Order: sequence, then structure tokens, then C-alpha cells
Amino acid sequence: MAAPDLTLTRPGQADLSGDVDALFLKVFGNEVLTAFAETNVAMSRHTVRSIKSGKSAQFPATWKGAADYHTPGTMIVGSTLAANERVIVIDDLLVAPRSLASIDDAKNHYDVRSILTRDIGMALSKRFDQNVLRVMAKAARATATVTGGNGGTRIIDADFITTVADLEAGIFNAVQALDEKDVPEQDRYVFLKPDQYYALVAGSAKVIHSDFNPTPNGGYAQGKVFRIAGAEIVKTNNLPSTNVTTGPTAYRGNFTTVAALVIQKGAVGTVKLMDLAVEAEWLIQNQAWLMVGKYAVGHGILRPECAVELTTASTS
Repeated sequence: MAAPDLTLTRPGQADLSGDVDALFLKVFGNEVLTAFAETNVAMSRHTVRSIKSGKSAQFPATWKGAADYHTPGTMIVGSTLAANERVIVIDDLLVAPRSLASIDDAKNHYDVRSILTRDIGMALSKRFDQNVLRVMAKAARATATVTGGNGGTRIIDADFITTVADLEAGIFNAVQALDEKDVPEQDRYVFLKPDQYYALVAGSAKVIHSDFNPTPNGGYAQGKVFRIAGAEIVKTNNLPSTNVTTGPTAYRGNFTTVAALVIQKGAVGTVKLMDLAVEAEWLIQNQAWLMVGKYAVGHGILRPECAVELTTASTS
């Protein structure tokens, strides 16, 4: 008598019916999205807009109107208000492909797919942050969007990277520059490299000291500092630091002297045409899985007056 067939549990099947691989892509996709969200620092700290079609998006800009006293009996006829626009163009599709041979998957004693999915998310997040932070630096160097308005700000000090006191003072000067240009006090951020961040924690007498901070502002034991002059401190490995001469023109520039960026959320914008998405396919002819993460977005300057660059020297 033949043994009865086994009743198998198919973890990739949706509600016990249909394709036995139906749920695997969802798991893969969630892992990529989670890795992207965990490592990305710029997404929530600038302006983001989604579009359904097209190659670019327009961001209107206006400058300040005037107020004046009325002379009794004269007609009120209104006044002019300068206006302009910023246009952000969508880049080419950015992809992060990974492949895995079935024989290697079978031989591995650990789950290599989860490693690949996390790597896809981290790669896409890194490129996103790199491009946004480069545009932030370029915004600090840009002229006003509207004639008569304010451009970006650059503060130069050769000791920003080597001297904690100079870096602290530079951040305060940057925040003051934002105030003087009537930039909103909300959503201000300071982007620093890890070595500068930890130098503030370990070497500053004020930023985490209880005499200067009635409420906790991080600590030596935690290795954290949260705010300076009201601006949130953001640690990132993606602060631009090289002379970028390749890739999309919007992200090129000489960033070799960038020490820190002090930014209000309105400084730069991102336009999403195709949000982060993931695909996986079994290739019979290759006996391998092909996994692809992708998005189509563009980044650009919106309000340069909302951007300050702390730099060790002027650059071309």
C-alpha cells in the first residue's frame, strides 16, 4: 500500500490558495523598505512631492510684498509681488539589482536573501541621501530665487573640523543667518559627519551640560547630542566631501571643504515619479533569483535662503 501524500504547509501561499510564491515578494519588499527607512536621514528633513506623470515639477516662489500708510481720500490700487519658479527634473530610473543562484542558496547555512534585500535598501538609501545633501550644499551657494530675495549662506572657518568651539560657534552663526532671513524656526537641521558629531559630545562644555540645558540634550554616556540653537543634530556618513564631476549635473560640485550643513526643510525638494518599489523573478535559464529595487525621483533647490554651509575654505 502506497504511503499517503503529505499535506504541506506552503508559507508563500496567500490564504491557502493560488501561487505558492505569492507572499515571498511581499516579504522581500518589506525587508527592502525597512532597510531604506532605517538608514535614510534626509527623506523627512526636506520637501517631498509625488507626481503621477511627467518629467518635472514646478515649485512657485514669491517674495515679500510691502505695506504702507494710506492717505485719506486716495485710491488703493494694490502693489506688485515678485514671483518666480523652481523646476525639479526627474532623474533616470535608479536600480539596485542583486542575484542569487539556487545552488548557492541551497548550500548556504544562513539566510542570504535577507542580507541581499537589506543591502538593496541600504544602497538606494545611500544614493538618495548623497544626492539630497549635495543639493543642500549647492542651495547654500545659490542666488535668490526671486529678485530682491535672499540667497544661501556660506560661513568660512578653517578650524570647523578640528576645533569643537569653532564648530559650535559656526552652528549658532548659521542659525542666526536663518533668523535674519526670516526662515521659519521649525524643521531646522544640522548635518554632521560622525567624527564631528562625537567631538561635540565628548569635547563640548555646553551642548550636553546640565547647567546650559535644563532638559536632557543627550549625554556623554549615551554618545548623543540632540539639538544646538534649536536645530536638530543629524549624524550621517553621506555629507558631501569630494569633488563630484560625474553623474547628473544637479548633483555635481566641489564639496571638498564642506564641514557641516545647517538646513531648514524648505531649502530643497524631491519629486517622486516612481516611489521605491521592488521586484523579484525566478530565471529558469540562469537557475537564479533576480531581485531589483528601484525608484525614479529628482532633487533640486527650492529656497536657498533656507540653507547654510559651514566650510573650511571657499570652493569654486
